[in-house]
Amino acid sequence: MCLIVFAWRPGHAQPLIVAANRDEFYARPSLPLAQWADAPQVHAGRDLEAGGTWLGIGANGRFAALTNIRDPQQPAARKSRGELVARFLTGNLAIDDYLADIVARSPEYAGFNLLLGNANELWHFHARASQPVMLEPGIYGLSNAGLDTPWPKLLKARDALTAVLDDPQPERLLAILNDAQTAPEAELPDTGVGQATESLLSSVFIASQSYGTRASTALIVQEDGSRRMVERSFGPFGGHLGEVEILV
Repeated sequence: MCLIVFAWRPGHAQPLIVAANRDEFYARPSLPLAQWADAPQVHAGRDLEAGGTWLGIGANGRFAALTNIRDPQQPAARKSRGELVARFLTGNLAIDDYLADIVARSPEYAGFNLLLGNANELWHFHARASQPVMLEPGIYGLSNAGLDTPWPKLLKARDALTAVLDDPQPERLLAILNDAQTAPEAELPDTGVGQATESLLSSVFIASQSYGTRASTALIVQEDGSRRMVERSFGPFGGHLGEVEILV
């Protein structure tokens, strides 16, 4: 994922609300949101190149999502970051035990942010931090830097999520994710990729010939543990490819 905004409200009628965009090269093969045949407790998209995923849900209220850290100077990784999400969703380790293992092995991966949750806890781990953090109730945004780093698209999407929390329907969450307006030049971050690329990546929804938003996902978790996920898939220049909805 390249942008995730979420509301964590334990004890609320809808304790977790997530709106997330996965940005990736269109040529990288992947499957849309579905129940995994080899792990039926998991509902997620799937990266066919490395076998992992970017966002999904598992048994016992498990939730996991990932964003990359944008840094063109970082060394090549030995392992795919998508396995960090997949292993949590298919496993049964407690979150703190799983994260203890990830902290020890984080140098094996390129930079990442990892969100892990269940019905009672939600954690964030930034690969360049020393320790993960259990999140307090609140409304958060995560892109390709740290948690709540004030990039224009993160601020815009987080504010838009706040505005719909009175009635967080999937259509309203997906509308947040469909904003293709780029940020003003003066507000662009400098992450070392050049101004033209910074501008392209500054919109909530990214569309170009070779790289862009591949999937937009809305997740709504109810107090009784039931979950509703809607995913829309896109191709080059933002062409709509399909939509999947699951209720579990």
